[in-house]
Amino acid sequence: MRVDPVAVVFDFLKAQKELTDSVTGDLVGREPDQTTIYIEHAGGFRVVRASMDRADITYQVYARDRQEAAELAYAVRELLLETLPGRQVGDALVLDVAEGNSPRYFPDAISREHTYQGEVTLFLVDS
Repeated sequence: MRVDPVAVVFDFLKAQKELTDSVTGDLVGREPDQTTIYIEHAGGFRVVRASMDRADITYQVYARDRQEAAELAYAVRELLLETLPGRQVGDALVLDVAEGNSPRYFPDAISREHTYQGEVTLFLVDS
């Protein structure tokens, strides 16, 4: 399988009307206090030879205040766990999504901005 799992989550979240301006795959050009949903690949492995991958994806939500960061992180969590499973996104079919870590307060070590970070596991196949 040659599907980038970050692209799958990015494309899915970017397509959500309420999140489209906040989702990013990198932090280049980001200004402090700018509401941002940062997606990165945290690991995973091949589950079934040549057909199904498991991808661990971390999402980190930056916001101006702690409450906004928490609300947005829990909204992302809900979308990933409840809406993404069973969906076709690009060349991938997302079979299931499991929670690795629920959103937790994780202030940025450099800027001290309010952030919440969570992790999900995607089970993907090429379609």
